[in-house]
Amino acid sequence: MAWSIAQVARMSKVTSRTLRHYDEIGLLPPAWIGSNGHRYYEEADLLRLQQILLMRELDLGLREIQAVLDSRLDQVAVLREHHQRLLAERDRLETLARTVGRTIAELEEGEGKDRMTKINKPENLFDGFQGPSDAEAEVRERWPQAWEQSRQAVDAMTSEDTERWQREVTAQMIRMAEFMVAGTPVSDPAVQAEVDADYQNICRFWTPTAAAYKGVGQTYVDDPQMGANFDRIADGLAVYQRDAMTVYADTRLS
Repeated sequence: MAWSIAQVARMSKVTSRTLRHYDEIGLLPPAWIGSNGHRYYEEADLLRLQQILLMRELDLGLREIQAVLDSRLDQVAVLREHHQRLLAERDRLETLARTVGRTIAELEEGEGKDRMTKINKPENLFDGFQGPSDAEAEVRERWPQAWEQSRQAVDAMTSEDTERWQREVTAQMIRMAEFMVAGTPVSDPAVQAEVDADYQNICRFWTPTAAAYKGVGQTYVDDPQMGANFDRIADGLAVYQRDAMTVYADTRLS
């Protein structure tokens, strides 16, 4: 069974213009083109479009999405990671909604009174809000000067700089995932070349010592938010990245 570009646009709420653009850049070519010049899509194409839209929701750029879809990574595993992240975000938003609803009810009940006396548990006001990650807190505590340098560098970046940097980081993560899936040892020169690119990228913000660079790698494993960023590309990538960074720190920075 096949669907016309108009039908796919209507089902997915993606404009025909966007679908044609995806075809032009090779991200989502149609299954075939009819004699009338119209694009037609089959079930596999719809599944690919769903994955594209899921990764767009996670703020990946089109180049990074194409790299993931065209790589040797297990597509089911990638989709499962997306599913887990969406469920976690759903739970967080539901908690936020309950928090706001509870606060509204307590404030309405306290109309004309001292409103804060109606808040029996002030900590409930903040259920569902996300604080800084453990990795961020650790960097601030252990390397305050580096944190300040990094913060100033980030503040000086334009939106275009930030988008370019995010694309570079995501592309590096995908290449590391491909090495991991292929069973390449973390000490392999090709893997270490990617780690060197990662280190040079970090040096744009601050220059970590061998111990500091190892510490950053460890936070990728220990911090749930950081680990999820890696493991959404491929399960186990955070550990593989940390181990590769440890080798790099021992051989290049010590």
